[in-house]
Amino acid sequence: MKGNIMQDLLTPQQYDLLIQNGGDKSYDKDYPPVAKLFLTNSNFVWLISELDPEYPEIAFGLCDLGMGWPELGYVNIDEILACQNPLVQLENDLSFEGKYPLTVYARAARRADKIVTDELSLQSVLTLKP
Repeated sequence: MKGNIMQDLLTPQQYDLLIQNGGDKSYDKDYPPVAKLFLTNSNFVWLISELDPEYPEIAFGLCDLGMGWPELGYVNIDEILACQNPLVQLENDLSFEGKYPLTVYARAARRADKIVTDELSLQSVLTLKP
């Protein structure tokens, strides 16, 4: 990914934290999402919690392609950028603040069949066993 595109997409603080999270090789890590990315004029949404320090175009998070099956996994940001056209652009929701571990968002998304970030949906899954 070209440096200027990364700078336009993520804030420096988001980028640094995503790289830091991606450098953690613990198996039990469960970071809150740092960035909420979405394609305009679509239902595609990603809650990103990590970037690979060696390949920062590879992100890990909760991915929702708008088909009712949100899932945890890796995504290549370059591939998303390649889908852009004048009507569909990759954007960063700067108002988003990840307050819970990513697994909480994943449980809420599985219940709703889409990524949800409202407090009521997230609180409702906190007491559920994974």
